[in-house]
Amino acid sequence: MKTLCVPLIAPLFTMLAFAAATEPVRAQQKEPPTGATKYTLEPTPKTIEWGYYDATVPPVLRIRSGDTVEIHTLITSSPQRLEDAGIPPNQVEQALREIFQQVTVKGPGPHILTGPIYIEDAQPGDVLEVRMPSIRLAIPYAYNSSNPATGFLAEDYPSAKMKIIPLDEKGGVARFADGIDLPLRPFFGSMGVAPPELSGRISSRPPWIHGGNIDDKELVAGTILYLPVHVRGALFEVGDGHAGQGHGEVDGTAMETSLIGTFQFIVRKDMRIRWPRAETPTSFIAMGLHEDLNEATKIALRELIDFLINEKHLSHDDAYMLASVAADLSITELVDANKGVQASIPKAIFVKALPSK
Repeated sequence: MKTLCVPLIAPLFTMLAFAAATEPVRAQQKEPPTGATKYTLEPTPKTIEWGYYDATVPPVLRIRSGDTVEIHTLITSSPQRLEDAGIPPNQVEQALREIFQQVTVKGPGPHILTGPIYIEDAQPGDVLEVRMPSIRLAIPYAYNSSNPATGFLAEDYPSAKMKIIPLDEKGGVARFADGIDLPLRPFFGSMGVAPPELSGRISSRPPWIHGGNIDDKELVAGTILYLPVHVRGALFEVGDGHAGQGHGEVDGTAMETSLIGTFQFIVRKDMRIRWPRAETPTSFIAMGLHEDLNEATKIALRELIDFLINEKHLSHDDAYMLASVAADLSITELVDANKGVQASIPKAIFVKALPSK
């Protein structure tokens, strides 16, 4: 194993995203190449980007399609704020202290993102298949905070509050309060590639065609994320670890924590997608991201219909009808400028292979 310690832009989308969508989506999962290499990537002042995705940032690690990287990500909070909330100083990660002390290029978003990672042979128009075989806690606590600047009910909660939530990894629960235990379902809130170079440096807060701050609680260990590639090498970044979250993330945060995840990256030359998609052991998921919730819903639904037509070979009308009787639409997040909607359809309904057109 190799170790290395290493504003809303929807108008631009109309120029960039649709042009790459002329070919149909093919088979979802693909067998990775043999002879893959394993790496470890730790967060340091030189191996993170703070608050942005940017196509011009040099990578901190170069890998090949099929390689696996164990990535450590950091909690989205300052050491001082954690200590003020009651975390003992010896439980604040040293890497977090060093990053707050040494990194001066930051923002406009709040997330500390490990990366970027350059995947050889990834080209604009390709798809990056991101497999997540394992995700585990890096620290025994999380926090949730309500913030009037980001919460959905800001008018009802004008004061910022922060709550430390102990995490019992062995027991598989988060101790929210006396008599309230929440199941641990760790996932990374932000996983993305560089946006199109023409868009410049964009905030890590709103999710978009590059993925980023998707905050989809279904993307736990054992799932797959598909991201459209916009620049050479893809330039993957990850952060915003969550021990769990409700759909919507209504007060602006989840159970925010540090995580360690194992990722396998596969370059897909046989896929063309406009927006991020995902796959769980039981479902196919299409995503829509837009500042208007209705438009986000339409994007997710059209992406699902596109999948059913091109992957499952349904007619245009049958795909729409099947979505109506079998798909579930959920709000994934409401608080990051661009709102998120997912359309999921169960794999179990496809009882036999459908003939190609």
